[in-house]
Amino acid sequence: MKPALLLLGGLTGLATLGAAAVSGGTAAPRSSSAYTDSATNCRVVDGDTLHCDGGRIRLLGIDAPELPGHCAQGRACAPGDPYASSRTLADGMGDGRSLKIETVGSDRYGRTLALVWGARGDLSCWQLTHRAAIYKPRWDNGGLVAATCPRDAQ
Repeated sequence: MKPALLLLGGLTGLATLGAAAVSGGTAAPRSSSAYTDSATNCRVVDGDTLHCDGGRIRLLGIDAPELPGHCAQGRACAPGDPYASSRTLADGMGDGRSLKIETVGSDRYGRTLALVWGARGDLSCWQLTHRAAIYKPRWDNGGLVAATCPRDAQ
């Protein structure tokens, strides 16, 4: 598959997806050097979305509880406390001045889909490990979250 170039405000990400990124879900956790770009001036929108450099980044492969009024009627939204989930993400992110990212595409709302590495490691894994989000295999492009996160987090 050819690399995809994504421009988002001041953020440029170059990501290549392929079979090498996934090795049966048993790969060692990705180090920060595995991420291809960075994002700055980030803040938490909710438990699975960040606002960085003028654009939104949706964490890959997870779904966090929705803030009041944000769960569309008829949709099965993730269970839990949306405020606690947001606080957990902020804790994993650290100061948010600079996060490492690996862009994998965009969602139907135009948000960047990405693996994001914060102060405490991969943020999708962080949210799963802390039970602040649930794993969504069909939202895990290329199985990257499954390959990155510890098995007990999924």
